Amino acid sequence: MTPNQIKVWQRNLGITDDGIVGRGTLRAWFSRFGADVGRSVELALSSNVHFRTYGILDNPLRMAHFMAQVAHESGGFRYMEEIASGQAYEGRADLGNAQPGDGKRYKGRGPIQLTGRANYRLFGRALGIDFEGHPEMVAYPSVGLLAGCHFWQMRGLNELADADDVVAITKRVNGGANGLSDRKAYLAKAKGLLA
Repeated sequence: MTPNQIKVWQRNLGITDDGIVGRGTLRAWFSRFGADVGRSVELALSSNVHFRTYGILDNPLRMAHFMAQVAHESGGFRYMEEIASGQAYEGRADLGNAQPGDGKRYKGRGPIQLTGRANYRLFGRALGIDFEGHPEMVAYPSVGLLAGCHFWQMRGLNELADADDVVAITKRVNGGANGLSDRKAYLAKAKGLLA
């Protein structure tokens, strides 16, 4: 994002418009989407590094689409672990849940709601963190955000965000069109704050 784009975003967030993205800007950003004070601070610290590393901060469309998806998946950042038990994922070979108890053990966690033994293994190995052995780690907001950013990049979602394709992004995040209207509402809110 350019310094001028950042200043507009900061003014829309109601904070000092210095044109520099830091934890204050990002804290205000997460707060606008429902994160409480403690969670918004933790997510801001993590995103201040990871949004740059994964190219999410490169332009407003990427920021808006990422936020729309993770805000929906986490219930406005209230839930870093899926509310449901995970029983519905039991025995799901498409998620790599081959052992008894895998559905509950590898239910959705983190802002992107990483789900399934195969994803915990894949993203854990890619990041050098044993998510498969310790799936609860993904529920820590800062760690879950890192996993979500890596998921975003590995699934080619920056490119889809650049094309402003919320339907295709939703399918790659959730496997279908679950919650599409809510995701679109979050996207409109994010775009409004970034414009």
